[in-house]
Amino acid sequence: MKLSEQIRIHVEDEIRRGILLPGDPIDEQELAARFDASRTPIREALIQLEAQGLIISQPRQGMVVARMDVKQLLAIWELLSELEAVCARLACERMTDDELKVLEDIHVRARGVVDADDIEGWRKANHNFHDHIYRGSRNAYLRNDLLRLRARTGAYLVHAFGALGRLQSSYEQHGEILRAMQARDANQVHALMRAHVNLDQRDRPLADFLLRLPSAMLSA
Repeated sequence: MKLSEQIRIHVEDEIRRGILLPGDPIDEQELAARFDASRTPIREALIQLEAQGLIISQPRQGMVVARMDVKQLLAIWELLSELEAVCARLACERMTDDELKVLEDIHVRARGVVDADDIEGWRKANHNFHDHIYRGSRNAYLRNDLLRLRARTGAYLVHAFGALGRLQSSYEQHGEILRAMQARDANQVHALMRAHVNLDQRDRPLADFLLRLPSAMLSA
């Protein structure tokens, strides 16, 4: 793998995980030290990230993590819920029994982080659950699009878990999706996943989520 690609993946992962927040500067010197890299592969990586809309160039600041306004955030999340639902339907139809057993194991292991109210642990467990479904869809293009959208909204999603305290309900929804997949009920899986990712739920009201977002994370 090219060095520029390693750097791109590293920065994208930190954005998705909420380590780099919207508005945070990209420290090119830190990247150079971490990867023992010259300016060229770093600039190549940043150009790719800018093309993805994950970072933008700001006067006197250099590259910073892109902020979104409320309209952009809701538009992306609307698309994400639809693509996640399609992906889950395909996975339900295409995953082997062994792959479903792995999904069940991922879900069972996540119980501990939910009981501990571990936001970072849940972020990892949630990613593992969804990415296993992405892979099970057997559609690499769809998986890549979903991962990009997840990276774009990663910091906001992490904040939603923490601010609204909904780890338990998210975990229970994963269980419902898993049971529908085990039953090979593709239509039910589609409906459950769409509802799971949709922000405007009775137990996760959209207004509460938006009101609790720090203003620094939103563009004017």
